[in-house]
Amino acid sequence: MGEKRILCIGLVCLDVISVVDKYPEEDTDTRCLSQRWQRGGNASNSCTVLSLLGAPCAFMGSLAPGHIAKNLPDVSAEDFEKVDLSQYKWIHWEGRNADEQVKMIQRVDAYNKTLPEGQKISTSVEIEKEREDLYQLFGYGDFVFVSKDVAKHFGFHSASEALRGLYGRMRKGAYLICAWAEKGADALGPDGTLIHTDAFPPDVMVDTLGAGDTFNASVIFTLSTGKSVQEALTFGCQIAGKKCGIQGYDGIV
Repeated sequence: MGEKRILCIGLVCLDVISVVDKYPEEDTDTRCLSQRWQRGGNASNSCTVLSLLGAPCAFMGSLAPGHIAKNLPDVSAEDFEKVDLSQYKWIHWEGRNADEQVKMIQRVDAYNKTLPEGQKISTSVEIEKEREDLYQLFGYGDFVFVSKDVAKHFGFHSASEALRGLYGRMRKGAYLICAWAEKGADALGPDGTLIHTDAFPPDVMVDTLGAGDTFNASVIFTLSTGKSVQEALTFGCQIAGKKCGIQGYDGIV
């Protein structure tokens, strides 16, 4: 069997991106300079970036037969039962149907207990949306990515403040990671040491869509190769900054 893969579970969707010369004022019409359709969705974007970085990866989510589809079902714990866990070294969940996702992570935890230390599957979770049901996911996963929006929703004004305030929700031994746009990113682990890296902004800001997904994927990629959290944060900010300077993802590496 070849190298074990990184699995991303979550959304794939169609992004319709309209380019205008300035942000439209309310109740006004604005002519588009250009428009493009692009595959999107957090987990899907992260898979794209992992692939570009050279990682063997896989995506699990609902796919539509055509361009337009509504209310596609999220991956259920029953769906996840069909996954052969022996194929994967890392599984990442985009926080969506949290009750089901908790069951999926518990399945991986139980599987890991049967394996020697070096062969266990690493797990990570992204909590991006300000939804109460998602917050139970803080207690699951070896690495938890919390968004700036969620941190601000809890009343925090910086990544470091958010990590200190939210770390009590984490399970033993886990790392909490928070990117804060142009302020860079921070991580906090079980030893209580705050890890920080500055942002790497491009010369010209072109396209920030998917920058967070790029950061997450680059951090996961680095950690999956055995490097440190500090190295992973720095690489994540470097690649996310590079992505902001180009349209789409081609050219980030």
